[in-house]
Amino acid sequence: MPASLLLEPIETASRDELAALQLDRLRWSLSHAYDNSPVYRRKFDETGVHPAELKTLADLSRFPFTTKQDLRDNYPFGLFAVPHERIARIHASSGTTGKPTVVGYTARDIDTWASLVARSIRAAGARPGDKVHVSYGYGLFTGGLGAHYGAERAGLTVIPFGGGQTEKQAQLIQDFCPDIIMVTPSYMLAIADELERQGVNPARCSLRVGIFGAEPWTNDMRRAIEARMGIDAVDIYGLSEVMGPGVASECVETKDGPTIWEDHFYPEIVDPDTGEVLPDGEPGELVLTSLTKEALPIIRYRTRDLTRLLPGSARTMRRMEKITGRCDDMMIVRGVNVFPTQIEALLLGQHALAPHYQIVLTKEGPLDVMTVHVEPRVETACDIAALTTAREALAYDIKALIGVTAVVSVLPVNGIERSVGKARRVIDKRRSGG
Repeated sequence: MPASLLLEPIETASRDELAALQLDRLRWSLSHAYDNSPVYRRKFDETGVHPAELKTLADLSRFPFTTKQDLRDNYPFGLFAVPHERIARIHASSGTTGKPTVVGYTARDIDTWASLVARSIRAAGARPGDKVHVSYGYGLFTGGLGAHYGAERAGLTVIPFGGGQTEKQAQLIQDFCPDIIMVTPSYMLAIADELERQGVNPARCSLRVGIFGAEPWTNDMRRAIEARMGIDAVDIYGLSEVMGPGVASECVETKDGPTIWEDHFYPEIVDPDTGEVLPDGEPGELVLTSLTKEALPIIRYRTRDLTRLLPGSARTMRRMEKITGRCDDMMIVRGVNVFPTQIEALLLGQHALAPHYQIVLTKEGPLDVMTVHVEPRVETACDIAALTTAREALAYDIKALIGVTAVVSVLPVNGIERSVGKARRVIDKRRSGG
């Protein structure tokens, strides 16, 4: 087997060896940020901490958090810690809720990123000679190029399709016979719909592995995709502020939550409200610190993703429980906390309904109204009795299991807009009065 597909020694190193490496790299990362980023120097000074005070990994909790707002306040390049002539590439978030967050990479950063995505693809079950169909968007979004460089680093054949043109995607999957697809789980469903429209059973196509990321998805969704596509579905995790895809990834032999590549990123779990560090196993907000990034070191970045840290299984490094919600995804409806993935899990239990959905929040006087738009499966589109039963059952489950009264609206097949990137699950019209 090519060296590019073998495990690296660090993946099976002892916890003591890993901790020693982390401490050494963490000292470098804190010093690099303090010495080269005026923003970090000010934040550290205001908090009254200095990199030299880090004696143990636990001492990291004394250092200040970094948030998305810090990146926006210093838009576009204010957090960079190397001269501009050393910046090899720039990526940015979509900026749909404000200024985009801008991330820079040195050539060494890109090399590290490619290696970690290659490690992730290998962990997902890649084999020598595999072809990888990349359906993540290319451009400023980190998904497409991150997957592309990683697959090339792993020595695989890359089909760089990007997002959109679903009909052509489905056709080329039939023609090129890729073994692996890298895409958002919601868009995988759209591709499956299109394969079926073209008369192809998705489970009979060439795909063996799906590497899905960029949005929360449940284990129920995993099982539904695996059954429909006849593949192993694994979760890859990342965010542009920290690097992009490849911060963590599931191992196909266990599929028990993404393994965090702890030789490059140090994880913490904190209480979302107080910021207090929580012990492993306790649920809370994921905080990440980069250990090797040059252009944009990121110190105690509050991801807003909700999870917990678990012991390593397929690798020595710790896992995180599959992320199915974010602090900022949470809806408060009539005083009840609701996550879109809770709705998704209940929807997947209704076999007459397709796994596509959208939640619309409105007001009727002082009261919140939650409408859940769903679709029938193609084979049940004309079965009014089955759809009525499914609609009523879903509304009952939402009320009984989540505690919120919901209006369930069954739209026609394809009535919900298909996203070529991250699915827009929630439309909140309460503030606009819509």
